[in-house]
Amino acid sequence: MKKILILSCTSLLLAGCSVQPEPFSLDELAAQGDSNYRRMAQNQEPVTRSITLYEAMARAIKYNLDYRVEMMEKAVANSRLKLTRYDMLPELVTTSGYTGRDKERYSRSAGLLSGDSLNFSRSSERHNYVHDLSLSWSILDFGLSRVRAYQTADKVLIAEERKRKVINRIIEDVRTAYWRAVSAERLVTQLRTLEREVRSAIRDSKNVVEDGDSSPLTALTYQRELIEIKAKIQGLLDELKDAKIQLSSLMNLKPGTRFRLSKKSYRKPRLRVKYSMKKMIKLALRNRPELREVAYKRRINAQEAEAALLEMLPGINLNAGLYYDTNTFLHDSNWVGWGAKVGWNLLKVIRYPYKMDEIEGQDKALDEQALATTMAVITQIHVSRMRFYHAHKKLVTSQQYLNVQRKILNQIDAEAAAGKVSEQTLIREKMNTMVARVKKDIAYAELQNAFANIFASMGLPPYSVDMRMDQSVRSMSKSLRRLWKHRGVRVARR
Repeated sequence: MKKILILSCTSLLLAGCSVQPEPFSLDELAAQGDSNYRRMAQNQEPVTRSITLYEAMARAIKYNLDYRVEMMEKAVANSRLKLTRYDMLPELVTTSGYTGRDKERYSRSAGLLSGDSLNFSRSSERHNYVHDLSLSWSILDFGLSRVRAYQTADKVLIAEERKRKVINRIIEDVRTAYWRAVSAERLVTQLRTLEREVRSAIRDSKNVVEDGDSSPLTALTYQRELIEIKAKIQGLLDELKDAKIQLSSLMNLKPGTRFRLSKKSYRKPRLRVKYSMKKMIKLALRNRPELREVAYKRRINAQEAEAALLEMLPGINLNAGLYYDTNTFLHDSNWVGWGAKVGWNLLKVIRYPYKMDEIEGQDKALDEQALATTMAVITQIHVSRMRFYHAHKKLVTSQQYLNVQRKILNQIDAEAAAGKVSEQTLIREKMNTMVARVKKDIAYAELQNAFANIFASMGLPPYSVDMRMDQSVRSMSKSLRRLWKHRGVRVARR
């Protein structure tokens, strides 16, 4: 029996020591990748009509994967909070046990005066079963669990603030990508048409050189300018063609999903900031996620001081239980037992001053962090406001430039029709007009981003508090339209 036991223990020990890393096979990794790809955009409302800005924002809020990660982080924090509440409850434990031996447990005893007893006796059986149901409660653990529960509750609030920060960034990106995509839908076809005209003009210039109708230097200079125009066109196409892909990613549409943007988006709304600088700073100091997060961390640290004090105190454990034993030598095989025990870890008393020094140091660090964050927030308020007005001025300037360029193109077009200017000049001015249009659209996209950044800098969420994730995309987009109209978005008149 002993040999069997020794061999069993040895086998288990060797089995534990023989564990080796086992990477996933290529088939397993491929299966995981396929599964992730299929589930990436599951359970989403299909795109059935052209997408407005507010529908794009609604889809980002409802389906964006980065935001959903933050939502899951908050859900995990909530689950952890629910779990810590149970830590405050007493422990109710039921156990069953068995003991056996190959020989009877005979023993003898020695008296204080009479010496050793020569008779061996036993008071237990070779095979024995025990069962019990016990309730135990540590008053000290209850106090510590209560403190930890409050700290976990604050961590839930921190997760909420991080979620708000992420969605503000996503909405800024959506606004920028949307208006760039609008520009791409309007201009990419025209840019490609102009690119074909440039290629045709380059071929014609080569034919002119081969026929000897023009000097090589003049023709090559013309070709160089046309190639420079072609390079500009390709640069603009590269700048615009990725906007729709980025927007699709922000809305978490499955790669390759085709969609169009609403024609109403071509009527770019006017934006106006309704808040004074003083009001913006006041709102930011009250609502910014970073400031709230530091405040919650300071409260968690203060609760850590309470936990350190509780750990220093003696612990009182109360217990009671029902017990059953199959040992026939016992007069009563089942009974009720209870008791109490006091324990005191004296080393906790010694380390308490050092623990408090650490907590006070952490509080000072968090206080400095709060001041630094406050300065950063106020600076961001000023920067976001200046950035918005700078973007507005840039848009006005680009619109003025486009208006002048259109007039120049009209004049050149008329002169080209009359044969007064060359095709090269006409193509150059068409290119300049396209560049001006793209720059104006990009300036407007930057204005939209700056407008969203103003509200992000104040810590105001991009959606109303009554909006729910189980609402339809259309319902959410209507709610978003009302909110942003209230914040200063006005649809431009034709």
